[in-house]
Amino acid sequence: MLASIARIRLRQTSPYQLHRSFTFSPVSNYVKLAYDLHKPAKDADDASTRNAPIIFIHGLFGSKKNNRSMSKVLARDLKRPVYAVDLRNHGDSAHDSRHDYTALAEDVEGFIDEHGLEKPTLIGHSMGAKTAMTVALRSPHKIANLVSIDNAPVDAALKSDFAKYVQAMKRVEEAGVKRQSEADEILKEYEESLPIRQFLLTNLLRTPANTHRFRIPLRHLAAALPAMADFPFRDPDAARFEGPALFVRGTKSHYVPDETLPIIGRFFPRFRVVDIEAGHWVVSEAPEEIRKAVVEFLQDKD
Repeated sequence: MLASIARIRLRQTSPYQLHRSFTFSPVSNYVKLAYDLHKPAKDADDASTRNAPIIFIHGLFGSKKNNRSMSKVLARDLKRPVYAVDLRNHGDSAHDSRHDYTALAEDVEGFIDEHGLEKPTLIGHSMGAKTAMTVALRSPHKIANLVSIDNAPVDAALKSDFAKYVQAMKRVEEAGVKRQSEADEILKEYEESLPIRQFLLTNLLRTPANTHRFRIPLRHLAAALPAMADFPFRDPDAARFEGPALFVRGTKSHYVPDETLPIIGRFFPRFRVVDIEAGHWVVSEAPEEIRKAVVEFLQDKD
């Protein structure tokens, strides 16, 4: 997650047209999402701030706090309100035994309806990216455009790291540690990267018994790991999103290889690709390059 200088390559794909899309019934049994609202400066145009919101969606084991700095910067530069949300089983949102992309998308759709957001932009990283893509294909009329950061609309095995992180966090809870430093010592046995350990430790809470536990429901998320590797749509001839879409790839990451570009183009015909010299944690490794790519993409849509 350490900062690095990024190499960016922008590429516009062929803009062939869509033929059909799915429609879905209004969502009723969704999980209400906790959120932070980052407003643009007071001198921003009232109409633009009211009608062009952004919803920023974190990845697995993350929360709205991870996107706080980037949300503030995008609100400032684009003069749009940015809603940084906590997905179910993360941050301050409620826990639920069901954790798959259809359920996550239903929650985001419910959030859009609940807050009366008109044609928002969805920005998502990793799990959040697949959630945003699922919303776009389920309910294309609800959103204006999307930014997918280091994920693709395909079934693809998760890195083994995620299962390893669940195991490590379970060990922390079983040990009944009293200090964060003790939790970090356990995590070191599973992950040598300090930034990644610090990221995982943002979920650590102190209990009334003066021990620590994780705020995320490890049992639910461990069971959900196979579903996080899947993608709920298989046939791009049946569900496509005709709005603009930006796909950001970390050049040191394996989640969006060149082999996925044809299927991305079939689901999202008006997509662009930006390559940034970073690993999977693109937002934290190369924040300025992400900011430039997103601002350029969204300003081009105004």
